Amino acid sequence: MTTHKPLLIIVSSPSGAGKTTLCKRLLAEFSDIRFSISHTTRVPRPNEVDGRDYIFTDKATFDKMVDEEQFVEWAHVHGNRYGTSLGEIRSAAAQRVDLIFDVDYQGARQIKSNYPDAVGIFILPPSIDELKLRLNARGTETPESLERRFKAALGEIAHYDEFDYLLVNDNVDHAYDRLRSILLAERIRIARSSDAARKLLE
Repeated sequence: MTTHKPLLIIVSSPSGAGKTTLCKRLLAEFSDIRFSISHTTRVPRPNEVDGRDYIFTDKATFDKMVDEEQFVEWAHVHGNRYGTSLGEIRSAAAQRVDLIFDVDYQGARQIKSNYPDAVGIFILPPSIDELKLRLNARGTETPESLERRFKAALGEIAHYDEFDYLLVNDNVDHAYDRLRSILLAERIRIARSSDAARKLLE
């Protein structure tokens, strides 16, 4: 059996652009793709489960993993640390599945530097006004944290040109169709699927 080389799909966006909704739809449709579970030093929210949503860890353990170069990417985000372990990619290869990464532009940059054929997708809100409405509609933010998230969102958007695809989430069904199309097209890119042709020529 040939070794499976997982397709690494980086999906990034400012908070409120609808990234989580789109990724969940992709995971629901395709059984051979899974979500890469990040490590974080953030405190779990009431509905979050360790090992499903994140791998929650303390700062000392996280720093030890950084020192031992166990992360393919890691970053400080909103005062906490988040990182993707190399074990996630090895696990995907063993399970013969592809991986979706939910990271910011810093994480995307690090993954692409280590895995240049990873696919970067940046999701945009249809407008700044709509982004503000979506952030406010969550009802989980204070005025101060809302302002911080909005400024962080603008900072994220400024790095849009570091990604391979831009996807405007003006309509969730249309946006999902485009995300799905990117996945299918990348899976048959010749650089990933040329083994089939070579076998015919042997």
